[in-house]
Amino acid sequence: MARRVHTTELGSIACNELSELGAGKEGWLIEDPNLICALDTQSLALANRSIILVLGWSENGDPNNSPVKIRPALSQIEAEWITALEWLVFDEIRVLAIGTSSGYLMVYSLGADLIHKQMINPGRILKFRVRGTKRDLTQGSSSEEVCVVMPGAIARFDGADLLSMLQRWFQDTHSQFWDEKPKRRDQEDSERLPYQLWNVSKYGPGADAAITGMMPPPLMELQSAFIVGQSSQRYYCAVTIGDDAVISAFRLSEDRNRSLVGAILSKVVPATFSTIASFSKMIWRSGQQSPKRPEPKPQPFARASPLTCLKDHPRKGEKLTLSPSGTLAAITDSLGRILLLDTQALVVVRLWKGYRDANCLFMEMQVSKDAAASSSSYYEAMKSDYYLCLAIHAPRKGIVESVADEDRTTPSNCSVLQRQ
Repeated sequence: MARRVHTTELGSIACNELSELGAGKEGWLIEDPNLICALDTQSLALANRSIILVLGWSENGDPNNSPVKIRPALSQIEAEWITALEWLVFDEIRVLAIGTSSGYLMVYSLGADLIHKQMINPGRILKFRVRGTKRDLTQGSSSEEVCVVMPGAIARFDGADLLSMLQRWFQDTHSQFWDEKPKRRDQEDSERLPYQLWNVSKYGPGADAAITGMMPPPLMELQSAFIVGQSSQRYYCAVTIGDDAVISAFRLSEDRNRSLVGAILSKVVPATFSTIASFSKMIWRSGQQSPKRPEPKPQPFARASPLTCLKDHPRKGEKLTLSPSGTLAAITDSLGRILLLDTQALVVVRLWKGYRDANCLFMEMQVSKDAAASSSSYYEAMKSDYYLCLAIHAPRKGIVESVADEDRTTPSNCSVLQRQ
């Protein structure tokens, strides 16, 4: 029986620039631990420790899809290198987010221009997680949030803040004259984006983490509106995996836990010091400038309360894959098992064995497509026309399985749809 093929050719990415990333050697795309990739609907980004190569789908040799090479300004003193890469898509705006080993977030345009650079927290950035982009078939909105995963810490950026910053940059760039060179930006010129940072290292530094969504506040916590001027706080649920605890969950508070005095001092003291500093410069003005730039200070952690954890030595959590809605998570461990976690109830609802070194991916598949198309000449698919599917790649078995929910309501009632 002939082997079935379920692939569609998109185009070719072959070019001479790939040799700088190790192309030409056997197994270079899989065996190189420093090679990072980020896939978009229109292009592919590949990066090693110091170079990023953006390749578009070149159908019929389209000259407009020429490769773009990006060389981020990395610190040679600290031996900084690229550790994370992800696409940020906001409507018509497409940029690249780059994470470094020193904890810096860099945003580059497709023209290799530095848009933004900001210190998140000292330490290696492991991964970016983007939720709510238009790449999801059932999502009609732009990016809602960007999470930055670090060993023992996780940060969250609001998509509205990122979109506003990108729109201002593109407007300033397009308003320049054709012969005017773009202004060089560095960490001092870039505006600092607001974000929340949490310490989730109670059960070890962790191998991966994700913010699954919002959750209700603690039952016994009193909400005092007059303290911060808000009627309520927002809370998020974070799931981490690692060596000490296979799975652990935290409740993340959006605002730092501070008293009324702390809230007043946080607004009064900076304004007071700013006024004193201004007067001091007017009186003791000096023409000498400091030759050394001030190092950016890390942001203090917000409150993270542990909810639960699963310890099962010697099992270790390895990879975490989050569904588009954030309600399910597929977790692979060191014993070749895949755990399907309900992130709202924090309960493992399904367990698969014998999948060592597996990779998981949640997909949304359309149901009753032929019936809907036959009922009307024009039919636009809605969210109810899709159901969630989990693709499992088992490299040691040499197969890809597609697992889906039979009744589309109970995540534990799953069956294998297709095996290739």
